[in-house]
Amino acid sequence: MAAARTDFKGGGRGRGPGRFRAVGRALHLPVTGTARSIRRATHAHGAGESGLGKLIELHGVNGAGDVMITVALASTVFFSVPTDEARGRVALYLAITMAPFTLLAPVIGPLLDRVPHGRRAAMAGAMLTRALLALVLSGAVVTGGLELYPAALGVLVASKAYGVVRSAVVPRLLPPGFSLVKANSRVTLCGLLATGAAAPIGAGLQQIGPRWPLYGAFVIFVAGTFLSFSLPPKVDSARGEDTALLAADEAHLHGPHLKPVKRPGLRTVGPAVTHALGANAAIRGLSGFLIFFLAFLLREHPMTGQSAAVSLGIVGVAAGAGNALGTAVGAWLRARAPEIIIVTVVACVLGAAVTAAVFFGAVLVACLAAVAGFAQALAKLSLDALIQRDVPEPVRTSAFARSETLLQMAWVVGGGIGIALPLHGTLGLSVGAAIVAAGWLATVRGLIGSARHGGARPRVA
Repeated sequence: MAAARTDFKGGGRGRGPGRFRAVGRALHLPVTGTARSIRRATHAHGAGESGLGKLIELHGVNGAGDVMITVALASTVFFSVPTDEARGRVALYLAITMAPFTLLAPVIGPLLDRVPHGRRAAMAGAMLTRALLALVLSGAVVTGGLELYPAALGVLVASKAYGVVRSAVVPRLLPPGFSLVKANSRVTLCGLLATGAAAPIGAGLQQIGPRWPLYGAFVIFVAGTFLSFSLPPKVDSARGEDTALLAADEAHLHGPHLKPVKRPGLRTVGPAVTHALGANAAIRGLSGFLIFFLAFLLREHPMTGQSAAVSLGIVGVAAGAGNALGTAVGAWLRARAPEIIIVTVVACVLGAAVTAAVFFGAVLVACLAAVAGFAQALAKLSLDALIQRDVPEPVRTSAFARSETLLQMAWVVGGGIGIALPLHGTLGLSVGAAIVAAGWLATVRGLIGSARHGGARPRVA
């Protein structure tokens, strides 16, 4: 009997820790299993060895942090002051914060090339800036202090600066046999998935209190700060690179480059790239326009039967879904006939904008947001393909950074127009259609001509 009791006790001691270990495995398996699955996906096909996988994960962190801040601001601050006052504040702080970025953007790239750990430090700085501003916002959303709008728009500037640097980093981390279109598709798609996953988490934290999504953003961006320095050192190397000139050829140089420059033929980007960049700028301008114009329009005139917050959410989800679909289609097409793709998607956006302006309504506004998101993703991937095809390797990284800077500036201009216009649906969307039409009409002939000639351009030694 004693032996039996001893066995029983011993068995109990043996099974107790075993049970705890089993429960522990059951609890952490979903987390670790998901993390391993994400790591396998982001590091597949050589992306892990080249460092591209870490950049993909960093971009996911970036998207998750940004959406946390968006949830916090959209749920509290945006609806707390009269529309006219909010528009005035946003317009003022957009001008104050984005003007320096617009003026300094052309020199940021060359400056970073001369700073040790420049690009990794710049990405880490953009992350840390947003982490600190999230803490500032966590107090402002409760008190309604004046620091709210400059802090919110400071987050916007840091996010745009990160986007410029990230576009310059991708070409340095390509695995063998990996195209830029495929790499950028993975990076963008991971950002969209992370945004979609973090949005409901942010909404849940919002139910606890208005500060909590911002605390979540702080933690995420701090993690992103450290993750930025985990990128390979080759990200910072500018050996063998030169500065790209965003001109078709020597005959189209402008500004300071009218003077003789070293080997201009190897630094210009070709007519296909310049026309594609113009078309992309029109779409990016429309994106900025729609974000600001619809944000205030739907606040005053929400969709039938919906609150302003829900109306904005519907449009935001439509735009995100369109962007994700465009990214997936771009990866599937693998840069086939990029000029024709750009011409087609911009024409589709123009048609959607005109239709939404003429027959203004909730469904058509959501459809326009989805089409614009789809077109923006697909046109940008096609621009990436043209840069890889037509731009010489020594200036390719610079071309990516400078083109992204121009697109960010187009977004700012479009946003400024959206803030300035009266809150009239038909009028506003007519202006949006005009933005797209100007870009499409100015570039369609050149893009079709480039497609017919196979994109070839002369090279100067």
